[in-house]
Amino acid sequence: MKISTSQLLDELKTQTENHVQYAEKLLELPDEKLNSRVSNDSWSTLECFEHLNRYGNFYIPEINKRISSSETSFTSVFKSGILGNYFAKSMLPKEKLNKMKTFKSMDPINSQLDKNVVKEFIKQHNQLIALLQKANHVDLNKVKTDISISKLIKLRLGDTFRFIISHNERHIQQVERILMNL
Repeated sequence: MKISTSQLLDELKTQTENHVQYAEKLLELPDEKLNSRVSNDSWSTLECFEHLNRYGNFYIPEINKRISSSETSFTSVFKSGILGNYFAKSMLPKEKLNKMKTFKSMDPINSQLDKNVVKEFIKQHNQLIALLQKANHVDLNKVKTDISISKLIKLRLGDTFRFIISHNERHIQQVERILMNL
């Protein structure tokens, strides 16, 4: 995938702003509804957000560290790496639900949660928006980030952003389905 860096960052920022707005609306719902599950082995709305927060706890400091220590300058074109493009595309929600197994440390099922989980998501994603703005000053191709599953694999910063925001979109759509089916 090859795209204008500015276009990519603008699209990701808009998508993240939409996720924050959606989360803010959820704060109007009672905790009881946000903790309800469609089935015993499925996640509730709050569990979906807790899952995203756990990834945010890894990726937001990682991205911040990499941007802050970068000595690269902005380039006008982002070219996705093979592995990064694969990871980002694999997270995109599909028409037919493609379930994925999550790592145990990232699985929030049966957690005792309240709206603070959604507030944390909003806080983290406002930080992510700020990082997307900071990324306008670095080379998204050359700045690399660790990934949560292995310190041996590094992704281009542009792919890391794509992966995180696609992952968020996947679970926002899951939340929409949960709330529709309650």
